Amino acid sequence: MKIEYRFDGKKYEKSSKHQREWGDKLVKELDLKGNETILDLGCGNGLITGELAERVPHGKVVGIDSSPSMIETAKLHKTGNMEFRLLDINEMNFDNEFDVVFSNATLHWILDHEKLLKKIYRGLKPNGFMRIQFAADGNCSNLIEVLREVMDLPQFSSYFRGFTWPWYMPKVEEYEKLLSHTKFRNYKVWGENADRYFRDEKLMIGWIEQPSIVPFLAVLPENMKKLFRDLVVEKMIKRTKQPDGTCFETFRRINVHAEK
Repeated sequence: MKIEYRFDGKKYEKSSKHQREWGDKLVKELDLKGNETILDLGCGNGLITGELAERVPHGKVVGIDSSPSMIETAKLHKTGNMEFRLLDINEMNFDNEFDVVFSNATLHWILDHEKLLKKIYRGLKPNGFMRIQFAADGNCSNLIEVLREVMDLPQFSSYFRGFTWPWYMPKVEEYEKLLSHTKFRNYKVWGENADRYFRDEKLMIGWIEQPSIVPFLAVLPENMKKLFRDLVVEKMIKRTKQPDGTCFETFRRINVHAEK
């Protein structure tokens, strides 16, 4: 049975400054003519989708996301050459439709990248390209350690029996090998250290709540969710708070560019 993740688009928008910064950088790097059709995988609140749309005034951007709340929030930012669809990336079935497939800080939520890469390749037009960035091995090392610690506590452990870990965070070499078995050409994979000091603990807490612990809360009964959240937050503050009041977390990214 598939478990529904209750993301909150408006809360995510307030707590996703670092994702926005990464997306800004990615969009600026794209070599675009201005008439491309772009697919934005995991468009979230739609702000980066909007930046893509500005870069292709004679083209179009289609943003897809599996969260109704994210799509609802994204539609608030919609302009004439943007389209948003409620669609799980795992279920997409595009065929020869896009010049560019783009994704920022999303695809670590997709567990089967062999299947994903085939879908992206199929969705691209000949000579189209994909430019994606997502979490790599070593990402969020503090949060992951804390989550595992809280999950193992007696009051929670039974709920996490058979739990499917929600993220795929590969090493660069692992992803290069995966791409080598696809039809993509001229591919390049590289890592990036984006470690971050949150200005204060409230900013880190916002990021923990949306989107980080959503999959873990999804398997807990209502009367256990707040306790789990509070313990994760308490342990994260204790683990990551620096003498100057900032909170540190490791953010390691994997970048991919590949052509059809």
